[in-house]
Amino acid sequence: MSDARTPAQIETDIKSRRDQLAVTLDEIGVRLHPSTVIGDAKAKVASAVDQTAGRAFVAVNRGVSEVRAQFVDEEGSPRLERVVPVALVVVGLVGLLAFSAKRRRG
Repeated sequence: MSDARTPAQIETDIKSRRDQLAVTLDEIGVRLHPSTVIGDAKAKVASAVDQTAGRAFVAVNRGVSEVRAQFVDEEGSPRLERVVPVALVVVGLVGLLAFSAKRRRG
C-alpha cells in the first residue's frame, strides 16, 4: 500500500482543514465576544445570588420555625408560660424607650 497522495487529495485535505479551522475560529469568536462573556458572567452571578438567597430563606425559615415552636404548642395554641414573660419584657422595653425619648425632648 502506497502513502503517496495525489495533488487533488492533498488539496481536498487542505480545504477540509481550512473549513474546520474557520468553524473553530468562529466558535472562539462567539465565546470571546464581549456580550457573550458578559452574559456568562451575569448568569454565574445570578446563579450564585439565587443559591445564596435560597440558603438564606431556608435558614430564616428554620429560625422562625424554631422560635415559633418555643411559643406555640403542637396544636397551635400559644404557650402562655412563655408568651406572657416575653410580652412583659417587650412592653417594658417599649415603655423605657418612650420614657427616654420623652425625657430627651423635654
